Amino acid sequence: MDGLQYPREKCIFFHKYGIFMKERSQRLKAIRSTIRSNRISSQESLLGFLEAQGFSITQATLSRDLKLLKVGKVSKGPDGYFYSLPSEEERRESERSYLQDFQRGYVGLEFSANLGIIRTLPGHANSVALAIDNIPLKEILGTVAGDDTVLIVLREGYTSQNLIDQLSQRIPDFEP
Repeated sequence: MDGLQYPREKCIFFHKYGIFMKERSQRLKAIRSTIRSNRISSQESLLGFLEAQGFSITQATLSRDLKLLKVGKVSKGPDGYFYSLPSEEERRESERSYLQDFQRGYVGLEFSANLGIIRTLPGHANSVALAIDNIPLKEILGTVAGDDTVLIVLREGYTSQNLIDQLSQRIPDFEP
């Protein structure tokens, strides 16, 4: 490590190295809840609400979180613009679009322990990886895309069969 000291209550990702961050999923849940419960008109205001809940993050991190949650701003007439979460129908439509992107580029899937390789048509790896990153698949920790190959890393506690079952439920005619 770099010698920096990190408070235990603030970290999770590098748990085995002594760094313990609050889980991103907890932060995302807090962002959703705050936007639903309040008229938030700026990132600065949202950062204040999050800080009051014990989350200390940068504006850049908040921007990434808002993008991930597909938060937009909607006009409320003379009161200005406020953050809004996508409706359930918009979320489902977005997921359908990502599943189609996956299907367009997908060729095959192989695993070695918790690592998987998705073969894609040439030039399709980025769109397949983006689809995987945006479809809520709790089995996948992350992806790395090349030109015709996507590396996927499974979360601890999940197997390749868990992921195959999830993909089979969501994608018609899916074959690993």
